Amino acid sequence: MTYNVAEIRNQFPILTQKVYKKPLIYLDNAATTQKPDVVIQSLETYYSKYNANIHRGVHFLSSHCTDATESARKTVQKFINAAHPHEIIFTRGTTEAINLVAKTFGQIELKKGDKVLVTRMEHHSNIVPWQMACEQYGAELCVVEIDKQGTIDLNSYEKALNENVKIAAFTHISNTLGTINDVKKMVEMAHSQDIPVLIDGAQAIQHTHVDVQDLDADFYVFSGHKVYAPTGIGVLYGKEKWLEKLPPWEGGGEMIDRVSFEKTTYNTLPFKFEAGTPNYIGAIALGVALDYIQNIGIDSIKAHEEELLRYATERISEINDLEIIGTAEHKSSVLSFIVKNIHPYDIGVLLDKTGIAVRTGNHCTQPLHDWYNISGTVRASFAMYNTKSEIDYFIEKLDFVLNMLQ
Repeated sequence: MTYNVAEIRNQFPILTQKVYKKPLIYLDNAATTQKPDVVIQSLETYYSKYNANIHRGVHFLSSHCTDATESARKTVQKFINAAHPHEIIFTRGTTEAINLVAKTFGQIELKKGDKVLVTRMEHHSNIVPWQMACEQYGAELCVVEIDKQGTIDLNSYEKALNENVKIAAFTHISNTLGTINDVKKMVEMAHSQDIPVLIDGAQAIQHTHVDVQDLDADFYVFSGHKVYAPTGIGVLYGKEKWLEKLPPWEGGGEMIDRVSFEKTTYNTLPFKFEAGTPNYIGAIALGVALDYIQNIGIDSIKAHEEELLRYATERISEINDLEIIGTAEHKSSVLSFIVKNIHPYDIGVLLDKTGIAVRTGNHCTQPLHDWYNISGTVRASFAMYNTKSEIDYFIEKLDFVLNMLQ
Protein backbone atom coordinates (compact mmCIF):
# COMPACT_ATOMS: atom_id res chain seq x y z
CA MET A 1 0.00 0.00 0.00
CA THR A 2 1.32 3.49 -0.92
CA TYR A 3 1.99 5.76 2.04
CA ASN A 4 -0.47 8.64 1.63
CA VAL A 5 0.64 11.44 3.95
CA ALA A 6 -2.08 13.81 2.69
CA GLU A 7 -4.75 11.32 3.64
CA ILE A 8 -3.15 10.81 7.04
CA ARG A 9 -2.99 14.56 7.67
CA ASN A 10 -6.70 14.86 6.94
CA GLN A 11 -7.35 12.57 9.90
CA PHE A 12 -5.66 14.97 12.38
CA PRO A 13 -7.98 17.96 12.85
CA ILE A 14 -5.46 20.13 14.70
CA LEU A 15 -3.18 20.24 11.65
CA THR A 16 -5.70 22.34 9.71
CA GLN A 17 -5.57 25.30 12.06
CA LYS A 18 -3.53 28.47 11.80
CA VAL A 19 -1.22 30.06 14.35
CA TYR A 20 -0.67 33.82 14.09
CA LYS A 21 -2.54 33.59 10.75
CA LYS A 22 0.06 31.11 9.48
CA PRO A 23 -0.52 27.38 8.83
CA LEU A 24 0.55 25.31 11.82
CA ILE A 25 3.82 23.46 11.23
CA TYR A 26 3.99 21.08 14.17
CA LEU A 27 7.53 19.84 14.78
CA ASP A 28 7.30 19.10 18.51
CA ASN A 29 6.33 15.47 18.26
CA ALA A 30 8.96 14.20 20.67
CA ALA A 31 7.14 16.16 23.39
CA THR A 32 3.69 14.90 22.39
CA THR A 33 1.97 13.76 19.21
CA GLN A 34 -1.31 15.04 17.85
CA LYS A 35 -4.44 12.88 17.91
CA PRO A 36 -6.35 11.43 14.96
CA ASP A 37 -10.10 11.69 14.64
CA VAL A 38 -10.64 8.06 15.63
CA VAL A 39 -8.94 8.63 19.00
CA ILE A 40 -10.80 11.87 19.67
CA GLN A 41 -14.08 10.23 18.69
CA SER A 42 -13.44 7.27 21.00
CA LEU A 43 -13.10 9.65 23.94
CA GLU A 44 -16.32 11.43 23.02
CA THR A 45 -18.18 8.15 22.49
CA TYR A 46 -17.20 6.58 25.78
CA TYR A 47 -17.77 9.69 27.86
CA SER A 48 -21.13 10.43 26.21
CA LYS A 49 -22.54 6.89 25.88
CA TYR A 50 -20.77 4.29 28.03
CA ASN A 51 -18.99 5.93 30.96
CA ALA A 52 -19.11 3.85 34.15
CA ASN A 53 -16.49 2.69 36.63
CA ILE A 54 -14.98 -0.64 35.63
CA HIS A 55 -14.49 -4.01 37.35
CA ARG A 56 -16.82 -3.38 40.28
CA GLY A 57 -20.16 -3.02 38.50
CA VAL A 58 -22.64 -5.57 37.21
CA HIS A 59 -24.72 -3.21 35.08
CA PHE A 60 -24.41 -2.80 31.31
CA LEU A 61 -22.30 0.38 31.21
CA SER A 62 -19.75 -0.93 33.71
CA SER A 63 -19.52 -4.29 31.97
CA HIS A 64 -19.10 -2.60 28.59
CA CYS A 65 -16.25 -0.35 29.79
CA THR A 66 -14.60 -3.24 31.62
CA ASP A 67 -14.63 -5.38 28.48
CA ALA A 68 -13.30 -2.48 26.37
CA THR A 69 -10.49 -1.78 28.84
CA GLU A 70 -9.39 -5.40 28.95
CA SER A 71 -9.62 -5.54 25.15
CA ALA A 72 -7.28 -2.53 25.04
CA ARG A 73 -4.88 -4.39 27.32
CA LYS A 74 -4.82 -7.24 24.81
CA THR A 75 -4.25 -4.73 22.00
CA VAL A 76 -1.17 -3.42 23.81
CA GLN A 77 -0.01 -6.98 24.45
CA LYS A 78 -0.18 -7.81 20.75
CA PHE A 79 1.34 -4.48 19.68
CA ILE A 80 4.52 -5.13 21.67
CA ASN A 81 4.28 -8.94 21.54
CA ALA A 82 4.09 -9.53 25.29
CA ALA A 83 3.52 -13.14 26.31
CA HIS A 84 0.44 -12.44 28.44
CA PRO A 85 -2.17 -9.66 28.82
CA HIS A 86 -1.50 -9.52 32.57
CA GLU A 87 2.07 -8.41 31.82
CA ILE A 88 0.57 -5.09 30.70
CA ILE A 89 0.10 -2.61 33.56
CA PHE A 90 -1.71 0.64 32.79
CA THR A 91 -0.02 3.70 34.31
CA ARG A 92 -0.26 7.46 33.87
CA GLY A 93 2.74 7.36 31.54
CA THR A 94 6.42 6.53 31.22
CA THR A 95 7.35 8.54 34.31
CA GLU A 96 4.94 6.70 36.60
CA ALA A 97 5.93 3.35 35.11
CA ILE A 98 9.61 3.93 35.86
CA ASN A 99 8.81 5.20 39.35
CA LEU A 100 6.73 2.08 39.97
CA VAL A 101 9.63 -0.20 39.06
CA ALA A 102 12.29 1.87 40.82
CA LYS A 103 10.36 1.98 44.10
CA THR A 104 9.26 -1.64 44.18
CA PHE A 105 12.48 -3.07 42.76
CA GLY A 106 14.53 -1.00 45.18
CA GLN A 107 12.47 -2.25 48.09
CA ILE A 108 13.37 -5.89 47.49
CA GLU A 109 16.62 -5.78 45.52
CA LEU A 110 18.75 -2.78 46.52
CA LYS A 111 21.02 -2.49 49.53
CA LYS A 112 24.19 -0.62 50.47
CA GLY A 113 26.97 -1.25 47.98
CA ASP A 114 24.66 -2.19 45.10
CA LYS A 115 24.62 -0.25 41.83
CA VAL A 116 22.03 0.92 39.32
CA LEU A 117 23.36 1.51 35.82
CA VAL A 118 22.01 4.25 33.51
CA THR A 119 23.45 6.15 30.54
CA ARG A 120 24.42 9.76 29.95
CA MET A 121 21.57 10.29 27.48
CA GLU A 122 18.69 9.38 29.81
CA HIS A 123 15.62 11.54 30.30
CA HIS A 124 15.25 12.83 33.86
CA SER A 125 12.41 10.32 34.29
CA ASN A 126 14.94 7.52 33.95
CA ILE A 127 17.45 9.15 36.29
CA VAL A 128 15.66 10.73 39.24
CA PRO A 129 13.54 7.70 40.32
CA TRP A 130 16.69 5.57 40.41
CA GLN A 131 18.57 8.28 42.31
CA MET A 132 15.79 8.33 44.89
CA ALA A 133 15.89 4.55 45.23
CA CYS A 134 19.67 4.59 45.56
CA GLU A 135 19.54 7.28 48.23
CA GLN A 136 16.91 5.35 50.17
CA TYR A 137 18.75 2.04 50.16
CA GLY A 138 22.39 3.15 50.08
CA ALA A 139 23.04 2.05 46.50
CA GLU A 140 25.05 3.92 43.87
CA LEU A 141 23.88 5.33 40.55
CA CYS A 142 26.49 4.63 37.86
CA VAL A 143 26.60 6.27 34.42
CA VAL A 144 27.73 4.89 31.08
CA GLU A 145 29.15 7.70 28.95
CA ILE A 146 28.66 8.44 25.25
CA ASP A 147 30.86 9.68 22.42
CA LYS A 148 30.64 13.03 20.64
CA GLN A 149 28.20 11.67 18.08
CA GLY A 150 25.83 10.61 20.84
CA THR A 151 26.44 6.86 20.74
CA ILE A 152 26.86 4.58 23.74
CA ASP A 153 30.23 2.83 23.81
CA LEU A 154 29.19 -0.79 24.26
CA ASN A 155 32.67 -1.73 25.44
CA SER A 156 32.35 0.77 28.30
CA TYR A 157 28.84 -0.47 28.97
CA GLU A 158 30.04 -4.06 29.16
CA LYS A 159 32.86 -3.12 31.54
CA ALA A 160 30.36 -1.36 33.82
CA LEU A 161 28.30 -4.54 34.19
CA ASN A 162 29.38 -6.49 37.25
CA GLU A 163 27.99 -8.43 40.19
CA ASN A 164 27.19 -5.20 42.07
CA VAL A 165 24.86 -3.92 39.34
CA LYS A 166 21.33 -4.97 40.23
CA ILE A 167 19.53 -3.39 37.26
CA ALA A 168 20.40 -1.50 34.07
CA ALA A 169 17.97 1.16 32.83
CA PHE A 170 18.38 2.81 29.45
CA THR A 171 16.47 4.51 26.68
CA HIS A 172 15.57 2.82 23.42
CA ILE A 173 15.77 6.12 21.51
CA SER A 174 17.15 9.37 22.92
CA ASN A 175 14.60 12.19 23.07
CA THR A 176 17.35 14.78 22.53
CA LEU A 177 19.87 13.08 20.25
CA GLY A 178 17.58 10.79 18.32
CA THR A 179 20.12 7.99 18.81
CA ILE A 180 18.67 4.52 18.36
CA ASN A 181 20.46 2.34 20.87
CA ASP A 182 21.26 -1.30 20.21
CA VAL A 183 18.98 -2.28 23.07
CA LYS A 184 18.79 -5.93 22.10
CA LYS A 185 22.58 -6.23 22.38
CA MET A 186 22.56 -4.26 25.63
CA VAL A 187 19.95 -6.61 27.09
CA GLU A 188 21.99 -9.64 26.04
CA MET A 189 25.10 -8.24 27.67
CA ALA A 190 23.28 -7.50 30.92
CA HIS A 191 21.54 -10.86 30.99
CA SER A 192 24.85 -12.64 30.51
CA GLN A 193 25.57 -11.50 34.07
CA ASP A 194 22.01 -12.08 35.31
CA ILE A 195 21.28 -8.35 35.45
CA PRO A 196 17.65 -7.35 34.66
CA VAL A 197 16.94 -4.37 32.42
CA LEU A 198 14.36 -1.64 32.04
CA ILE A 199 13.99 -0.01 28.63
CA ASP A 200 12.48 3.46 28.29
CA GLY A 201 10.50 3.21 25.07
CA ALA A 202 8.80 6.61 25.19
CA GLN A 203 10.56 7.77 22.00
CA ALA A 204 10.55 4.39 20.25
CA ILE A 205 7.03 3.02 20.40
CA GLN A 206 5.67 5.47 17.80
CA HIS A 207 8.61 5.18 15.40
CA THR A 208 9.67 1.54 15.18
CA HIS A 209 8.51 -2.03 15.70
CA VAL A 210 8.85 -3.13 19.33
CA ASP A 211 8.86 -6.82 20.26
CA VAL A 212 9.53 -7.19 23.98
CA GLN A 213 10.00 -10.93 23.74
CA ASP A 214 12.57 -10.58 20.96
CA LEU A 215 14.34 -7.87 22.96
CA ASP A 216 14.02 -10.09 26.06
CA ALA A 217 13.30 -6.94 28.09
CA ASP A 218 12.46 -7.43 31.74
CA PHE A 219 10.59 -4.12 31.76
CA TYR A 220 9.54 -1.85 28.88
CA VAL A 221 7.70 1.43 29.41
CA PHE A 222 6.01 4.02 27.23
CA SER A 223 3.44 6.85 27.23
CA GLY A 224 0.19 6.98 25.30
CA HIS A 225 0.47 10.65 24.39
CA LYS A 226 3.70 9.98 22.47
CA VAL A 227 1.91 7.44 20.29
CA TYR A 228 -1.18 9.42 19.17
CA ALA A 229 -3.23 8.49 22.26
CA PRO A 230 -4.47 10.79 25.07
CA THR A 231 -2.39 12.15 27.91
CA GLY A 232 -2.55 10.50 31.31
CA ILE A 233 -2.25 6.92 30.08
CA GLY A 234 0.84 4.77 29.70
CA VAL A 235 2.14 1.24 29.93
CA LEU A 236 4.50 -0.75 32.06
CA TYR A 237 5.32 -4.09 30.50
CA GLY A 238 7.00 -6.49 32.88
CA LYS A 239 7.89 -10.13 32.61
CA GLU A 240 5.45 -12.16 34.65
CA LYS A 241 8.18 -13.47 36.95
CA TRP A 242 9.20 -9.92 37.89
CA LEU A 243 5.69 -8.55 38.31
CA GLU A 244 4.85 -11.47 40.59
CA LYS A 245 7.97 -10.80 42.63
CA LEU A 246 7.59 -7.03 43.03
CA PRO A 247 5.36 -5.77 45.87
CA PRO A 248 2.40 -3.43 45.25
CA TRP A 249 3.39 0.21 45.24
CA GLU A 250 0.02 1.85 45.94
CA GLY A 251 -2.80 0.71 48.16
CA GLY A 252 -6.50 1.13 47.49
CA GLY A 253 -9.39 -0.40 45.65
CA GLU A 254 -9.00 -3.15 43.05
CA MET A 255 -5.41 -4.00 43.98
CA ILE A 256 -6.66 -6.02 46.94
CA ASP A 257 -7.91 -9.57 47.39
CA ARG A 258 -9.29 -9.22 50.90
CA VAL A 259 -9.02 -6.40 53.43
CA SER A 260 -9.27 -6.60 57.19
CA PHE A 261 -7.88 -4.34 59.89
CA GLU A 262 -5.49 -7.11 60.80
CA LYS A 263 -4.16 -7.93 57.31
CA THR A 264 -4.70 -7.27 53.61
CA THR A 265 -3.99 -9.72 50.82
CA TYR A 266 -3.40 -8.54 47.26
CA ASN A 267 -5.02 -9.12 43.91
CA THR A 268 -3.52 -11.03 41.01
CA LEU A 269 -1.77 -9.42 38.02
CA PRO A 270 -2.30 -6.95 36.49
CA PHE A 271 -4.63 -5.44 39.11
CA LYS A 272 -2.05 -5.71 41.88
CA PHE A 273 -0.44 -2.57 40.40
CA GLU A 274 -3.61 -0.70 39.37
CA ALA A 275 -4.98 0.75 42.59
CA GLY A 276 -8.11 2.90 42.47
CA THR A 277 -10.18 3.94 39.50
CA PRO A 278 -7.87 3.74 36.47
CA ASN A 279 -7.91 5.97 33.43
CA TYR A 280 -9.99 3.34 31.69
CA ILE A 281 -11.25 5.57 28.90
CA GLY A 282 -7.68 6.66 28.25
CA ALA A 283 -6.70 2.99 28.07
CA ILE A 284 -9.51 2.33 25.59
CA ALA A 285 -8.35 5.28 23.46
CA LEU A 286 -4.77 3.97 23.63
CA GLY A 287 -6.00 0.73 22.12
CA VAL A 288 -7.70 2.72 19.35
CA ALA A 289 -4.47 4.64 18.66
CA LEU A 290 -2.43 1.44 18.42
CA ASP A 291 -4.99 -0.09 16.06
CA TYR A 292 -4.75 3.08 13.96
CA ILE A 293 -0.97 2.69 13.71
CA GLN A 294 -1.31 -0.98 12.84
CA ASN A 295 -3.67 -0.11 10.00
CA ILE A 296 -1.16 2.31 8.50
CA GLY A 297 1.79 0.03 9.24
CA ILE A 298 4.62 0.83 11.63
CA ASP A 299 7.22 -0.09 8.98
CA SER A 300 5.66 2.37 6.52
CA ILE A 301 5.63 5.07 9.19
CA LYS A 302 9.28 4.35 10.01
CA ALA A 303 10.33 4.59 6.36
CA HIS A 304 8.47 7.89 5.91
CA GLU A 305 10.03 9.40 9.04
CA GLU A 306 13.52 8.19 8.12
CA GLU A 307 13.19 9.98 4.78
CA LEU A 308 12.03 13.15 6.56
CA LEU A 309 15.00 13.03 8.93
CA ARG A 310 17.47 12.47 6.08
CA TYR A 311 16.00 15.36 4.10
CA ALA A 312 15.84 17.73 7.09
CA THR A 313 19.43 16.89 8.06
CA GLU A 314 20.66 17.67 4.55
CA ARG A 315 18.76 20.95 4.40
CA ILE A 316 19.70 22.21 7.85
CA SER A 317 23.37 21.32 7.35
CA GLU A 318 23.54 24.06 4.69
CA ILE A 319 23.05 26.76 7.35
CA ASN A 320 26.22 28.48 8.52
CA ASP A 321 27.26 28.37 12.19
CA LEU A 322 24.67 25.68 12.95
CA GLU A 323 25.73 22.51 14.75
CA ILE A 324 23.58 19.39 15.00
CA ILE A 325 23.74 17.79 18.46
CA GLY A 326 23.41 14.06 17.97
CA THR A 327 24.94 12.62 14.82
CA ALA A 328 24.83 8.90 15.53
CA GLU A 329 24.73 6.58 12.52
CA HIS A 330 21.39 5.15 13.63
CA LYS A 331 18.89 7.90 14.44
CA SER A 332 15.18 8.40 14.71
CA SER A 333 13.04 11.45 13.99
CA VAL A 334 14.80 14.04 16.16
CA LEU A 335 16.94 16.94 15.00
CA SER A 336 18.48 19.00 17.82
CA PHE A 337 20.82 21.87 17.07
CA ILE A 338 22.53 25.01 18.29
CA VAL A 339 23.55 28.14 16.41
CA LYS A 340 26.68 30.06 17.31
CA ASN A 341 26.06 33.09 19.54
CA ILE A 342 22.24 32.72 19.44
CA HIS A 343 20.16 31.43 22.33
CA PRO A 344 17.83 28.53 21.46
CA TYR A 345 14.92 30.25 23.20
CA ASP A 346 15.13 33.26 20.88
CA ILE A 347 15.05 30.99 17.84
CA GLY A 348 12.03 29.10 19.16
CA VAL A 349 10.05 32.25 19.98
CA LEU A 350 10.57 33.78 16.57
CA LEU A 351 9.83 30.52 14.74
CA ASP A 352 6.56 30.36 16.66
CA LYS A 353 5.51 33.67 15.12
CA THR A 354 5.77 32.04 11.70
CA GLY A 355 3.52 29.16 12.78
CA ILE A 356 6.31 26.67 13.49
CA ALA A 357 6.24 24.72 16.76
CA VAL A 358 9.62 23.45 17.96
CA ARG A 359 10.93 22.71 21.44
CA THR A 360 13.77 24.64 23.07
CA GLY A 361 15.70 24.05 26.28
CA ASN A 362 17.35 20.99 27.78
CA HIS A 363 14.47 18.58 27.02
CA CYS A 364 14.71 17.03 30.50
CA THR A 365 18.25 15.85 29.74
CA GLN A 366 20.35 18.30 31.76
CA PRO A 367 23.25 15.87 32.36
CA LEU A 368 23.47 15.29 28.62
CA HIS A 369 23.54 19.01 27.84
CA ASP A 370 26.12 19.53 30.57
CA TRP A 371 28.31 16.90 28.90
CA TYR A 372 28.09 18.82 25.62
CA ASN A 373 28.78 22.02 27.60
CA ILE A 374 25.65 23.72 26.27
CA SER A 375 22.62 25.11 28.10
CA GLY A 376 20.04 23.96 25.59
CA THR A 377 19.16 23.15 22.00
CA VAL A 378 16.42 23.75 19.47
CA ARG A 379 14.67 20.46 18.72
CA ALA A 380 12.59 19.71 15.66
CA SER A 381 10.96 16.28 15.82
CA PHE A 382 8.94 14.56 13.13
CA ALA A 383 5.93 12.27 13.00
CA MET A 384 3.92 10.27 10.49
CA TYR A 385 1.99 13.34 9.31
CA ASN A 386 4.91 15.69 8.63
CA THR A 387 5.99 16.48 5.07
CA LYS A 388 9.01 17.63 3.11
CA SER A 389 7.19 20.84 2.22
CA GLU A 390 6.88 21.57 5.95
CA ILE A 391 10.61 21.01 6.30
CA ASP A 392 11.26 23.40 3.42
CA TYR A 393 9.12 26.05 5.12
CA PHE A 394 10.90 25.38 8.44
CA ILE A 395 14.35 25.82 6.84
CA GLU A 396 13.23 28.97 5.04
CA LYS A 397 11.90 30.56 8.23
CA LEU A 398 14.83 29.35 10.31
CA ASP A 399 17.22 31.05 7.91
CA PHE A 400 15.08 34.21 8.09
CA VAL A 401 15.06 34.15 11.91
CA LEU A 402 18.83 33.60 12.15
CA ASN A 403 19.48 36.54 9.85
CA MET A 404 17.34 38.68 12.17
CA LEU A 405 19.23 37.54 15.26
CA GLN A 406 22.79 37.71 13.92
